[in-house]
Amino acid sequence: MKLRLYGLFLGIVSFFNSPAQDIKLDEVVQLALQKNYDVRVLQKTSALANNDNRFAFGAFFPLINANGSYLKNNNDSRIVTFADVETIREGAKSTLTNGTVQLVWTLFDGTKMFATRKRIEELAILGEANVRNQMINTTASVINTYFNIVRQKQQLKATQELMAVSEERVKLAEKKLQVGTGGKPELLQAKVDLNAQRTAILQQQTVIQQLKDQLNGLLGMALPDIYEVGDTIPINLSLTMDEIISGIENTNQALVVAKKNIDVANLVLRENRASRSPVLSFVSNYNFGQTENELQTSPFALKFNRNRGYNYGLSVSVPIINAMNVNRLISQSKINIDRQKLVYEQQLTLAIVGVRNAYVNYDNTKRQLLIEEENILLAKENLMIALESFKRGITTFIELRTAQQSLADAYNRLIAARYNAKLSETELLRLKGGLLN
Repeated sequence: MKLRLYGLFLGIVSFFNSPAQDIKLDEVVQLALQKNYDVRVLQKTSALANNDNRFAFGAFFPLINANGSYLKNNNDSRIVTFADVETIREGAKSTLTNGTVQLVWTLFDGTKMFATRKRIEELAILGEANVRNQMINTTASVINTYFNIVRQKQQLKATQELMAVSEERVKLAEKKLQVGTGGKPELLQAKVDLNAQRTAILQQQTVIQQLKDQLNGLLGMALPDIYEVGDTIPINLSLTMDEIISGIENTNQALVVAKKNIDVANLVLRENRASRSPVLSFVSNYNFGQTENELQTSPFALKFNRNRGYNYGLSVSVPIINAMNVNRLISQSKINIDRQKLVYEQQLTLAIVGVRNAYVNYDNTKRQLLIEEENILLAKENLMIALESFKRGITTFIELRTAQQSLADAYNRLIAARYNAKLSETELLRLKGGLLN
């Protein structure tokens, strides 16, 4: 029993002390494309369109229907003729058997069946484009959230580094107060700054956990409850405007979807125009009918009767007046085509403006990043000099605190510049449609 309890205790300790699982960006993106609910819903919608497309060839097949009936009758009858001849039959039983097989094969309908088949095929392609567009948008959201966690981790690390300086300030202020070279306000201010940084660390840890939960939500809660992300934000500094703009009409999935909607609208117009044409069909029937009477109910009643045979021929249906419904549908189709073209032009404008704005941010952030990378080294060196000078009594308390705040500001700007550069890079690749690569 003691061994069992000891083993259980070791298991609990090992569970709580187990290191968090490191999750790489590639793994997160792969899980998002598999588990994200928005992607999965659109995949099911696309599957419906593909299913329709799989059976769309049936529009060219004939329609064959079979109908049949089998009836048993039990009737009582009384017949009186003008000659006052009365015939009474009770329990007159009869059996009626009927069967029909009908074939209707549309041979010509103004090419409407071909337009319908093509429209269904285009809808399947449209569904796949919608899925790819959602995958790209989801990937962008995952990348931004992932590196936002990295950003907040870097901010936490910077705060911890600055807190170490504050702890050193408290120790130095206490020593100066003890030897009579410092004042109590200096010590109190150092403790206030230290407590503020402790609070900032707690707040930062809360932000990191919330972002981790948001990332897990994007992945359909596929990540473990406790996990860690990387510590760095890699940035591609070699993107060019020409590289992003070139061929964007064929790579931006929002534009691909808008262009495909125009194709579908044109096919709907073709279908509606075909409704003006006559419909030529091949028709054929096979009929079977049989009646059996067990009792004669009248002088003319038949004991047995059977009919069977087939017929075939052509049927033509010519639309003449249909309350202007075809004209209304054609007019609506033309309006819808114009509308889809406007939507495409709007999406193209949004894409180009988005690329230009994102590239301006990307280019400026690259320059800012170079400045801040140099500035952080200067701020660190300045703080080290101020701290050593403060220990020797050369630098005042205010000068040391100013150097510490300068380093904090430099960290904030540097970390923000890294993250903003990554956001701009991700947005450029999203607009280009290159994130899935």
